Amino acid sequence: MAKEKSAKGETSPKGREEKPVEKPTPSGKYKDLIKEIESLKVAELAELVKELEERFGVSGAMMTASVAGALAAGGAPTGANTPGVEEKERLTVVLANAGTNKIAVIKAVREIKPDMGLKDAKDFVEAAPKTVLEDVPKEEAETAKKKLEEAGAAVELK
Repeated sequence: MAKEKSAKGETSPKGREEKPVEKPTPSGKYKDLIKEIESLKVAELAELVKELEERFGVSGAMMTASVAGALAAGGAPTGANTPGVEEKERLTVVLANAGTNKIAVIKAVREIKPDMGLKDAKDFVEAAPKTVLEDVPKEEAETAKKKLEEAGAAVELK
């Protein structure tokens, strides 16, 4: 298998050439943080995201709503009838990524969706991102999320 060096001197598996991406230089009060995040490897970045989600009790999908709610609460002009960010009673569980342990994730999917056969579950997991459960009670969504994350999958609740 041929390996090539990228502009950063890193090798790329399967002979794929990595093209350098031109990014604007970060500025403002977060420039050092941005530079440090850019230097992280993919695995380290995934670990950072997971730590932030656990620490603040949010998921990547929820962050967008949280930021919007924070902006509205911070004095951004809003209408009188604009509701704040409220917790949903019914959620959709989305398998964002199967992770490295696909077999465990396939088993977890089959536990959550017992009507799904082995081949169907395998195809389902490999086609991520996919909706696992739609419009289910919050407790059921949390249980499904926990099973899938324990199996090594990345899961979003919407």
